[in-house]
Amino acid sequence: MTSLEIILVVILLVSLVFNVGLAYYVRTAIVRLLNISEEMYDFKEMVDSFAIHIERVYELEMFYGDETLGALMEHARSFNKQLETFEYIYGLIEEDAENTENNNKDADTEEEAS
Repeated sequence: MTSLEIILVVILLVSLVFNVGLAYYVRTAIVRLLNISEEMYDFKEMVDSFAIHIERVYELEMFYGDETLGALMEHARSFNKQLETFEYIYGLIEEDAENTENNNKDADTEEEAS
């Protein structure tokens, strides 16, 4: 083997190791992003549920007009609006859930047709 061949083999090996490492890192980063996205989606769902609950309690005759509950309800709404700025993150999971749901409906329809 000439020195040029040795250099090319070394460069090839370094490139191969680098590309495998990069592929592993990208895969790990995507998995972490999807986990965070799922957690953000769950968090948004909990805040939505909390805001609806506070609003229902506020509308009860016993608590209607209570300033503390009114402020808490307004705070929950503003917090929910702030969470909407992260929609691009939890939207990844939302789109995936819709696709899965549509696929399940299609499969159910096909089973009923059979």
